[in-house]
Amino acid sequence: MTQKQKALRGIVTPEMREVARYEGVEAEYVRDSVAHGTIAIPRNIRRSFPYVRGIGKGLRTKINANIGSSPYHMSAEDEMEKLRAAVAYGADAVMDLSLGSKLIDIRRQIIAESPVMVGTVPIYQTAFELSSSRRDITDMTIDDFLRTVQSQAEEGVDFMTIHSGVTLQALQSLGSQRRILDIVSRGGSFLAAWMKKNGKQSPLYEHYDDILDILAAYDVTISLGDGMRPGAVLDATDPAQVTELVTLSGLARRAWDKGVQVLVEGPGHVPIDMIRENIRLQKALCKGAPFYVLGPLVTDCAAGYDHIAGAIGGALAAYFGADFLCYVTPAEHLRLPTVEHVIEGVVASRIAAHAADLAKGMKYAEEQDAAMARARKRLDWESQTDLSLDPRKAKTLRESSGIGKDDVCTMCGKFCAIKRMHDVF
Repeated sequence: MTQKQKALRGIVTPEMREVARYEGVEAEYVRDSVAHGTIAIPRNIRRSFPYVRGIGKGLRTKINANIGSSPYHMSAEDEMEKLRAAVAYGADAVMDLSLGSKLIDIRRQIIAESPVMVGTVPIYQTAFELSSSRRDITDMTIDDFLRTVQSQAEEGVDFMTIHSGVTLQALQSLGSQRRILDIVSRGGSFLAAWMKKNGKQSPLYEHYDDILDILAAYDVTISLGDGMRPGAVLDATDPAQVTELVTLSGLARRAWDKGVQVLVEGPGHVPIDMIRENIRLQKALCKGAPFYVLGPLVTDCAAGYDHIAGAIGGALAAYFGADFLCYVTPAEHLRLPTVEHVIEGVVASRIAAHAADLAKGMKYAEEQDAAMARARKRLDWESQTDLSLDPRKAKTLRESSGIGKDDVCTMCGKFCAIKRMHDVF
């Protein structure tokens, strides 16, 4: 049985107990939430890893880091270094988005080493394998795709992005409007091209139950991909995006009926004033299913600093109810990220998640901020470093000032307000 099927039978699993322990909530709360679909615990039955985490209502906001090779750079060593960096800096999950000849080997290495949940986008592998045999993605059969899903499930992938919401109806909606950027989702573009060439409904929609049967057999969580997500802030919340979201709400219910846990993916590029509306719409349509957002980025003009644009949007999204933030790196829109870019992206998303959790009254966040404030009052620089979301950078900056073990910093020196208040009180 899957986690959801066990929850519906009143069973508290070891995974639910671990989530409850980490979150400081009752195991029965986790069980009931998994049963209702408001919490998902992605863990393939073929994998065992130490950091089992829940995603959803009443839990800490979680962070995903995308890694993976490209046809221009296929180094397994580099991707493993990115994995280690992402985990070390606090990512709760990684997604392997590899393309290229080494994609299977890289994924297997990531699954074997990762201490956190691992996600994939199976259609990427299908597209690459078709290309390798001189076929285009528009020649894909459902059997081609199901073989990929089956093989990745057998390897131990914990959650998979499946773009079953990219349908003829969504494509028609897109064609009837004037978007600046049509489709920026790689998987969404594959399926749009397939439907255009074949004049048929998407095979991932038509054969959705077959996909669910494979996922259920391995307790793989489905992440319902948003292939129609806006790639420009001025395209946000348009008919194509909403049409797909309505479809995803129905697909979520069908997955739950099969015992499959669900995440629902969301935008993308969204201006600040639309973030709350987007979260509320998803939560209402999808009956509280965990919401997984990319950023969202609040401006299109932050190239080189998109991790900041994403952190701004992520903080607001998480505060309004998003549960899972996909990081954005400084390299977004520009190149394959380096290890340092991965670190910057993870830290930026962690800041966003922590800020949102603090505002929502999460106990862990309140305790950490209170401890940091007390350490600052004591001028306890070591504790301030340890309590930082990026201790490495905090330590480097402190040491680089050259002030040594003095109890002040180089900003105020002997005019330090905190030190002066020690004398007053």
